[in-house]
Amino acid sequence: MISRPLFSQSIFRNQALAGFPQYSTGWGRVPGGSIAWSWGALVVQATGLSGDRNGGDLRVSSDDRLEGGHGGGGSDGDGSGGDGGSKPPFWGGPPRRPRFRMWRKLLGTTVAVLLLGTATAGVVVWYKYAGLVSDLPTVEGLRSYQPPVMSRLYSGDDRLIAELAAERRVFVPYSAIPDRVKNAFLAAEDQKFWSHKGIDPVAILRAGLTDLSRGKGRRPLGASTITQQVARIMLLGSNALSMERKAKEALLALRVEQVLPKEKILEIYLNEIYLGDGAYGIGAASQAYFNKPLDQLDDSEAAFLAALPKSPTNYNPYRFPDAARNRRNWILDRMQELGWLDAQSAEAARQEALATKSFRRPGPAPGSEWFSEEVRRELIEKYGVQQTMQGGLDVHTSFDPALQTSVTAALRDGLMTYDRSHGGWRGAVGHLDAVTRSTALDEATWSAALAAAPHPSGMLDRWRLAVVLDPGNGSVGWLESGTPHRAALLAKDLGWMRVYRALRPGDLLMVEPQAEGGRVAIRQIPRVEGAVVTMDVHTGRVLAMSGGWSFESSQFNRASQAMRQPGSSFKPFVYLTAMEQGISPSQKFDDSAVSYGSWHPNNYEKDFWGATTLHDALRESRNLVTIRLAAHIGIKSVAKIAEDIGLVQNMPHVLPAALGAVETTVLREAGAYASIANGGRKVTPTLIDDVQDRNGHILWRPEGLALSSAAQPQGAAPVGNEPNAVFPVAGQGDDASARPAASPTSTGAVASDAVQSDVPVLTDTRPAVSSEASAFQITTMMQDVIKRGTGVQAGKEIDNPIAGKTGTSQDFNDAWFAGYSADLVTVVWIGFDQPQSLGKNETGGTIAGPIWNRIMKVALEGRPKLDFPVPEGVTLVRYDTGRGVTVDAFKNDQVPGDSSSFAAGSPETGELTAADTGAENLPDSESDMSSGGASESSAPSSSGSGTNSAATPAPAQQPSGGDIGMGGLY
Repeated sequence: MISRPLFSQSIFRNQALAGFPQYSTGWGRVPGGSIAWSWGALVVQATGLSGDRNGGDLRVSSDDRLEGGHGGGGSDGDGSGGDGGSKPPFWGGPPRRPRFRMWRKLLGTTVAVLLLGTATAGVVVWYKYAGLVSDLPTVEGLRSYQPPVMSRLYSGDDRLIAELAAERRVFVPYSAIPDRVKNAFLAAEDQKFWSHKGIDPVAILRAGLTDLSRGKGRRPLGASTITQQVARIMLLGSNALSMERKAKEALLALRVEQVLPKEKILEIYLNEIYLGDGAYGIGAASQAYFNKPLDQLDDSEAAFLAALPKSPTNYNPYRFPDAARNRRNWILDRMQELGWLDAQSAEAARQEALATKSFRRPGPAPGSEWFSEEVRRELIEKYGVQQTMQGGLDVHTSFDPALQTSVTAALRDGLMTYDRSHGGWRGAVGHLDAVTRSTALDEATWSAALAAAPHPSGMLDRWRLAVVLDPGNGSVGWLESGTPHRAALLAKDLGWMRVYRALRPGDLLMVEPQAEGGRVAIRQIPRVEGAVVTMDVHTGRVLAMSGGWSFESSQFNRASQAMRQPGSSFKPFVYLTAMEQGISPSQKFDDSAVSYGSWHPNNYEKDFWGATTLHDALRESRNLVTIRLAAHIGIKSVAKIAEDIGLVQNMPHVLPAALGAVETTVLREAGAYASIANGGRKVTPTLIDDVQDRNGHILWRPEGLALSSAAQPQGAAPVGNEPNAVFPVAGQGDDASARPAASPTSTGAVASDAVQSDVPVLTDTRPAVSSEASAFQITTMMQDVIKRGTGVQAGKEIDNPIAGKTGTSQDFNDAWFAGYSADLVTVVWIGFDQPQSLGKNETGGTIAGPIWNRIMKVALEGRPKLDFPVPEGVTLVRYDTGRGVTVDAFKNDQVPGDSSSFAAGSPETGELTAADTGAENLPDSESDMSSGGASESSAPSSSGSGTNSAATPAPAQQPSGGDIGMGGLY
């Protein structure tokens, strides 16, 4: 047998145990002299080895064996261990599994999964956070927070006439908010406001647990702090129920707390929160519910306001008074618990009745609706909707409430008078089936049915909706503050009504109780419409404006929006053009029949005067003289004056335009007449004196008139920079072609001779469209129109010097009267919205003149009787025109009473032909007049006829009658 060394590890190692580090190797000696190899937990013991036991020639015999066991274990040949030991594998067999290997693997897997899940969750959270943060609005804008507040319109005497608001809000700074109001809202909404950093984790956890216990289908509790609510209202603008919104709200709240102090956050909240009844913020809510300013609220009222943010609808004191009272008392309890209210005061507040007072929102003032709406349109055009409705503008206007009341009453009475004489009674406005002859005596029956009947749109406040109870005697019943009343119709009204319609029991009528006699007068809404503008002659400040019968029934402003033909009220501007060309008022033109192709103009009276002075022709509104005058001076010159003065934007170069066959508005005509009264210097109507921002800084005021520290030469002001209520678009852009052209004579005027730098002087930089002398000549001529011409009815019982002109368009569709004193101008228009005849012989003098007379009597009352100032270089002369003695103004180079001879073929003259009428460019109907104009090639060559020359030959076939002249009547 070959002896091998005992130390040869190949004899003892079992390759099946490779990879098990617990079976480490090492030599040792065991009892009995045997040599053992320690291999981890396995002890390999060699016994019965032959050979030298001292390390000589050792051989393994067949009796030798390997024994293994765990330290402290038994000595069994199967290698079983001792107490609790594990069995080592047989020599060369599979290894024994380590202890708790399965648990260790499970633990390792669990840890790995947790680590992976945590990492994944972190990535997801970071991704969501980055997504939330990426589109979060900046909070820096809150530093310069300016809440959207109402804009206010004030009258000329600084009375509030209207409010413009998308949200009714009265801003109250933090320093002006009473402590009781602050404490009430903090007790209700955020008790830890002064200590938290934007969010309240405890409140969020409490709300979450409460939501879990409440179950599904109910709105979750909020737990939002005041800072979070500010972030939502001011920055997010969303109230959606979602975790994403709440997360954004919390993130923004943290940022807001870093940017703003607590006081500013609370100020924003209290001014932004919606508190019901259309009120935003505590200032508006104090007015809406208690009709008092914020600093006059007591503890009970402050606590009630603090109850509203949770649900303005559910705690509405009018609908749910008990719920509102309970919520108020709960807030008072919280204030007491927090030490912000002593027990005695809290108990007194709880016992106080929840007495709210109705609040009437200011404006618009009675009769100011047309004026206020026109101002609103101008503001939106200048500043846009947002700044107009939410910018807190203070707008001071020229509105005169007392004069407006008179204007509105005069116009309505005039319209009713016309309607009564022309339209007849149009029948009942409704019928109540519940009211019959048998039930008419039952007051409870007819009063209940009448209370439920709607009022007709346009019915005046002083009228009453009544029901016919007895048609025989005209007995009617109506309600006055819920109380039934009965009376009979006036006998004259009852007879007038029966001519047109029969009455039945149950018919609904509009009546007006009379102060005397205990009867009522029948009323009906006129179909005819009208418009009035009264303004200051020198400044253009519009003092009163009425755009129709009722703003309630129609918001269309017929004073500024309706384009109508002015008729003969246009003629003064033809005559003004003639005065500018040196023609005197005593110049005569032939008043005789004439035809131009298919156009056969004629006078209103269908007669001819022959040679007629311009003074008489204007006083009596002679059409044929006006046509010959326009042909002589050139229709282009007339058009330039009309456009420069602001009467029209684009005038067609055709002769019928000289008779008023153009379109304009009441407001434009008022500005044009004011320009004549103002000495030829252009007057642009303005409704706004100035516009101030919320801090009182002037944003805008009309240009043209200004105070300066000393008299100094002023250049002509650019027309395009003038405020323009007549042409809102013209001159406001950069397109110079859209602006009215300034007269070459436009120069700045100094209204004072003062030269000291410390003495303010008034400078007038508005352009001059004519000379003062020419404008005064027209004023003098129009004074005679009122004294003994077509405008006699307009001047009755007025002692002040006044001038004016009537206007009636073709087919009596439009009736005008435009006139002025030395400081006021008023223009009245009457007509139908859809042009139709007002009736034969219904001229401006008979319909519009009496309304103008009534308005001017009130307007001039208490004012000094001012004469029209006579400019230098003008002489007033009394002379005989051939149709009576009159007074006219003549320039230095003019001879009073003289009339020159205009020879045919001289410059600007020539025989009139059909081409002079521009007939090929005339529209088919009057309603198309504004849609197109004549080309310059159709302008007349013009001709005039004087007294010292032969009359212009008439065409071979003269018509016996003829048109009165398109656009011009009387």
